[in-house]
Amino acid sequence: MSLLPARLLHSRGKTTAAQYVAARHIDHTFEKLVSAHLPLVAAAPLVDALRASPEPLALPDLARRLPLRLHRRGALHFLRLFPRVFDLRAPLPLSLSLTAPAAELLAVAASPAAAAQTLHRLLAMSASRSLPVRAVFRVWRELALPDDFEDSVVSRHPHLFRIAPNPAEPNTHILHLVADPATEFTPAVEKTRPENYAFKLQFPPGFKLTKEYRKKVKEWQQLPYIGPYEVSNQKAMTSKRMSKVTRRKMEKRAVGIAHEFLSLTVEKMVEVEKFSQFRKWFGIDVNVRDVFLDHPGIFYLSAKGKRHTVFLREAYNRGRLIEPNGVSEARRKLVELMLLRRHGLGNANSNANVASGASADAREDASDLQEQEI
Repeated sequence: MSLLPARLLHSRGKTTAAQYVAARHIDHTFEKLVSAHLPLVAAAPLVDALRASPEPLALPDLARRLPLRLHRRGALHFLRLFPRVFDLRAPLPLSLSLTAPAAELLAVAASPAAAAQTLHRLLAMSASRSLPVRAVFRVWRELALPDDFEDSVVSRHPHLFRIAPNPAEPNTHILHLVADPATEFTPAVEKTRPENYAFKLQFPPGFKLTKEYRKKVKEWQQLPYIGPYEVSNQKAMTSKRMSKVTRRKMEKRAVGIAHEFLSLTVEKMVEVEKFSQFRKWFGIDVNVRDVFLDHPGIFYLSAKGKRHTVFLREAYNRGRLIEPNGVSEARRKLVELMLLRRHGLGNANSNANVASGASADAREDASDLQEQEI
């Protein structure tokens, strides 16, 4: 059951998903947050390569290894925009490394025990207690896992995890939970529940709550559902003869799973496309984008930067995490370093900039950033 007002449902039927996301009620606090993260998101593969290297890397070698499509005006222009993060060094060929402050922030990581706990919870949400390694790898940053989690976490906890070849797809692997599936995890929503089965709601500023809408929300809040760590009857959930009540419970369970997944992430946000990879494994039989759009009091969906990014509303207050941790604070400070760009530095910060006679313009539009697979 959709909780959106009828006028919004009507408009969505006439537009594509992307058009609807762009046209619905905008929450500027979250939009600003997405804008601030865009440069770091675009540079993530490059940052990972530099972080893994003890020595500066030659720019031509990096260009051969990575698709440095960072900016419409070229990779060099992008790198010169952020001298507090990237250190370009002359003479030719230019070499590149992370600045000391950036490297220090990127070194902040979750503890091995915390990483293992996150993986355990993630697998416990899967009906089969297993997930594709490829899907987990695509969200290692969001979950604060090490990029070598297969070796540093999985192999060191054989009593919890096992990796095996995927029989359905050659050259891919499945991560299995070998621990007792009866292990009890308490979903994060239990910390903020106003009442049994209900979710904490924080509607966007200016959102009109009609009497009819309030009634639907109240009914939905009281609807029982199967929690993210509880085993569900998949056959009943996928039956074509599913009752209306069963379908509503199934949709509410999808909300519960999405809520728990976002609660596991460091910054309580993730790209919808990345979360969608887990849809089948979590037993979600509804469109995940619709789940986020239909519950604006729980989630916020942004389409800025040609990406759909979903936030857990209750985790934020005025654009800041209510319960930050060491990793989220380090990332926030790294984003702030990038937001400073060249302000107050001039061209003296980089020998490479002086040698080339280049100066970077600090005022760039988000559309100038190039999209690439991360």
